[in-house]
Amino acid sequence: MTNQAENHRAVSQPRPTPARFSHIALAHGGGGQLTDVLLNQIVMPRLNNPALSQLLDSGMIPGGRFALTIDSYVVQPLFFPGGDIGRLAVSGTVNDLAVCGARPQALALSMIMAEGLERKVLERVLDSVATTADEAGVRIITGDTKVVGHGQADGIYLTTAGIGELTGLPVPHPDHVAPGDVLIINGPIGDHGLTVMLAREMPEVESVLRSDVAPLNGLIEKLRCAAEIMFMRDPTRGGLAGLAADLAARTGWRINLEENQIPIRPESKHAADMLGLDPLEIANEGKVVVVVRPAEAAAVLEAMKRHPSGRDAKIIGSVTAEKDGICVLHTSIGGWRVLQKPYGEQLPRIC
Repeated sequence: MTNQAENHRAVSQPRPTPARFSHIALAHGGGGQLTDVLLNQIVMPRLNNPALSQLLDSGMIPGGRFALTIDSYVVQPLFFPGGDIGRLAVSGTVNDLAVCGARPQALALSMIMAEGLERKVLERVLDSVATTADEAGVRIITGDTKVVGHGQADGIYLTTAGIGELTGLPVPHPDHVAPGDVLIINGPIGDHGLTVMLAREMPEVESVLRSDVAPLNGLIEKLRCAAEIMFMRDPTRGGLAGLAADLAARTGWRINLEENQIPIRPESKHAADMLGLDPLEIANEGKVVVVVRPAEAAAVLEAMKRHPSGRDAKIIGSVTAEKDGICVLHTSIGGWRVLQKPYGEQLPRIC
């Protein structure tokens, strides 16, 4: 492994500082390397503060009792097998609170609608928002509506903000991750991004693929009762590869993932191969990766498997003592591959 480790270190050497950009590109919103450039060059120099500098899925409100998050949804098409923009908006915001150790309490909903949007489409979206909020145990307590001219938006865009109460348990954070820790995921990867891609680009193709979009606060609550969670995050934009590479960089420890242990449905693998996409970089909307101490791994895995959203849970990797801040994938054929955050986004407009 010595030569392999040396090769990994060579790959992980710091890259040159990215050049300044003059215009926003689609890839700046992809959750990958260009998003980091956008944040580091434009956003953080102007808005940085102790809460924002953590760059977690939710921000901790001063006082230590509540967390706040916000996200916008521009997915196309609005409806896809297994979900729609309404279910996506509620689930995404609830999950961003839950992975930061907060119990979701209430949401705000903003709608930007294009002139000409059919009433039945709006009703269907709002019915889904209501149903998913009930499933997650939260309420929509405030909101806003705007209408723009015909052709200025693709039907409807949603923005949801959420507030959650911190439970008094330790807040999961990358700083808590240590060598020996185990990474666990609650089920197969790639379903959401591939489902949306097929629905948008190949609507004539019949597929059994369905989005995994779901609120995970119920599952996460059970996991936190079973063991202390060192870190959690949902592998949305950037996928599992982006999450693991970012966690390795933030902690400074090496993360090893085992390709043979990463769950993926055969139909998802086939769709990714057909489209020339890497399943590890595809967004998920009903998955969570948790990092726990090795002694707690069995209890967390068992708790996951007892929940409907975690029946296919797997241990997928571990944190090692090499202090090089990279993520490596032990491939199914026995080799090693360095995983990095995607440059931009393989599949835009999927959330």
